[in-house]
Amino acid sequence: MATAAATKAIRLGHPSYVWRRGQDRRLAFIRQYVELRAKRILDIGCGLGMYVSQFRQFSDDVYGIDIDPDKIARASAWLPNLRVAPAEELPFADDSFDVILLNEVIEHVDDDRRTILEAYRVVAPGGHIVVYAPNRLYPFETHGFFFGGTYHGPCNLPIVANWVPNFVRDYFAPHVRIYTQGEVTDLFDGLNVEFVVQSHIFPGCDNWAERGFMGRMFRDLMHLAEQSPLRCFGISHFVVARKRA
Repeated sequence: MATAAATKAIRLGHPSYVWRRGQDRRLAFIRQYVELRAKRILDIGCGLGMYVSQFRQFSDDVYGIDIDPDKIARASAWLPNLRVAPAEELPFADDSFDVILLNEVIEHVDDDRRTILEAYRVVAPGGHIVVYAPNRLYPFETHGFFFGGTYHGPCNLPIVANWVPNFVRDYFAPHVRIYTQGEVTDLFDGLNVEFVVQSHIFPGCDNWAERGFMGRMFRDLMHLAEQSPLRCFGISHFVVARKRA
C-alpha cells in the first residue's frame, strides 16, 4: 500500500528540485517565441518554484500556483506571489497576464480542457500560453507504471511504450495522460488563438551527460535530432498559442 505522500507524488508528478541544463533548454525555447522582459507571468503548476525563480530574471511581476500546499509552502520561503489553487479555478481576474506557462502540467490535472480554458481567460489579448506536455510518439512512458497493483518508477521502460493501444497503456499508466499533437491543439478548440509554434523537444539527458564523454555524445546526438524530421519523436510537445486581440 502506497503512503499518502507517495500516492500524491504519483498523481501530481515530481517537480524539478534543481535547475539543470534540460530546464535551461526549455527556457531558451520559450524565449525564442515569447518576450519575457517586464511581462506579467504566471506559472501554473509551479511546484517548488524553479521556473518562477528563473522568470524573475526578466520580470518582477511573476506569479505561481500549485495544488500542493506543501510545495507552495516550501517555495514561498524564498519566492513571492505563490498561491495554492487548482489549475481549473485560477484565483485571478480576466486578462491578468501576458505569459502563462504549463510545463508538464495538463497531463496531471483533473480536467485538462478546463485548465486551458482558465489559462485563456486570464491571459491578456496578445499574450501567450506556453505548453509542454508528454508526446505520444516518444517510445517510453517516463512517469512510471503500475504492474500487479504496485507502482514502479519514474522510469523509462518499453513495457509501457506509448505506441501500444490505449487500453494497454491505460492499464499500466492510468495515472497520467499522454497526447498526440492533435489532442494538444484540440484543447484550444473554439478559442480565439493562433499557434505560434507546434513542435517537440527531446529530453535534457542531464543524467546521461554526467556519465562522461559517451553520455555527453549521446545527449548531443539526441539534441541534434531536434533539427531533423525525427523531432516528432521528442519527449514533449512544445506549443505556444497567442490569444488574438
